[in-house]
Amino acid sequence: MIILSAPMAGVSDRPFRLLAREFGCDMAFTEMISAKALSFNNQKTYEMLKAYPDEGPLAAQFFGREPALLADAVRAAADAGFAAVDFNMGCPAQKIVKNGEGSALLLEPAIAARCVETMAKASDGLLFSVKIRSGFSAGHVNAVETARMLQERGAASITVHPRARAEFYSGHSDWDVIRRVKEAVKIPVIGNGDIHTPEDANAMLERTGCDGIMIGRGALGNPWIFARVRAFLRTGIIPPEPDIKERTAMAIRHCRMLTEYKGRLGLMESRKHAAWYIKGAEGAAAARDLINKALCLDHIEEILTGLGSRASV
Repeated sequence: MIILSAPMAGVSDRPFRLLAREFGCDMAFTEMISAKALSFNNQKTYEMLKAYPDEGPLAAQFFGREPALLADAVRAAADAGFAAVDFNMGCPAQKIVKNGEGSALLLEPAIAARCVETMAKASDGLLFSVKIRSGFSAGHVNAVETARMLQERGAASITVHPRARAEFYSGHSDWDVIRRVKEAVKIPVIGNGDIHTPEDANAMLERTGCDGIMIGRGALGNPWIFARVRAFLRTGIIPPEPDIKERTAMAIRHCRMLTEYKGRLGLMESRKHAAWYIKGAEGAAAARDLINKALCLDHIEEILTGLGSRASV
């Protein structure tokens, strides 16, 4: 049973992926990468398309709607040393959808089919998957039909996030959509959506029969989720959650990795990651306010250390 770390914009960078792998995820994904930006030789985009040997098998996720550019992106990923590529047909963000990309392709099956077929042909030697949503809106749920098309056009696996685009990330995802997709196709189906605990992962597997799971928001400030899920699925025993001292120590480590990797930008991004690690802890709100005003890594570390020390007294 495979456990994947989801591609998340502004999150799934190298430090995040390294921690996910350390805690037992089988494969991590890059942030969503624009095939068009890659064709323009955008330096920032090429920085995102770097595979490092110490990350193990790594997958690149692309979005776009022009088959030729998407095929070029697949070949670029192969040249960069990636083990897998994924096509995003699920992103709900308005700036993506307004360009006819991401989940907008659920409304254009003909264009989506050409994109998938072209990427599949270009992915010789790479695992090729597609990530979809249940549909574009509550009145347009077409995950099963889309999945059948993806299988016919060459996708080796499908990841299903069972919310419509219109729902974004609200409410609870409809896992029955994953089950229906699994029953409709012969290729592996990965379930994604609302996995925050080991119990959630087990419930999804039992309810849908999916071949693996992909964890997204449940891993924010919580790399332990991968190890805890795997342990529960293997033994039936749920490992304890990390206490606040462990969480603040890992937050400090993650912030150091971000700053080392990205410099000043990493320092700014450390603020949101630190907030995720301490969410729900006593004194977290006050600590978060101080972290958001911190101008150096030492100050962030001091605040986190203080929070962990007070909680352990």
